[in-house]
Amino acid sequence: MTQTTFFVEEDKILTTLFDEGMELLHLYKPGAEPILSERLLSLIDDSYRRRIVVHDHFYLKEEFKLKGIHLNRTTDTPPPGYHGPVSCTCHSIAELRESKRRYDYVFLKTLFDSQTNPADKQSLSYSELEQAARQGLIDRKVCAMGGMNLDNLHIARDLGFGAVVICGDLWNRFNIHHETDYKSLLLHFQKLRKAAG
Repeated sequence: MTQTTFFVEEDKILTTLFDEGMELLHLYKPGAEPILSERLLSLIDDSYRRRIVVHDHFYLKEEFKLKGIHLNRTTDTPPPGYHGPVSCTCHSIAELRESKRRYDYVFLKTLFDSQTNPADKQSLSYSELEQAARQGLIDRKVCAMGGMNLDNLHIARDLGFGAVVICGDLWNRFNIHHETDYKSLLLHFQKLRKAAG
């Protein structure tokens, strides 16, 4: 998932992450003007845009030929006439049970304390997650979200999650205000990919 704010090197970093094997990117810029998302997307190669899911300004999906849209508590229905992949964020096992049937894939939040938002604390116990896994609710259509990092990726893999949502563990390695060299971010991404196996 992207940083929540735009920054100067962002298009270069995202392109390099795609080059390094990033499979999917969620463009998440809450409250941002749509023209800023348009500018960022225009700087990314067409072939990589097809692997981007947008959280706001859903018209961008068609305009830039993106992969799909992502719904959340603020925007919880696709636009009228929309056709294409839809994902959403779930905040409980009950919500997961309901949403899995309706969407192409879902995020399950919050597995661990967030590394970017101190208010987002772990909301699901390990025993709840184990039970959901035993019931078949956690599978390849469910992405683990919230505090995911190199140290806990194995937990998501062992529980049967199909993917993990990485945000803080990656972006905290690059200061958008003071740095232009993003080598340490890329090295960490490579470690994450290897650990996710």
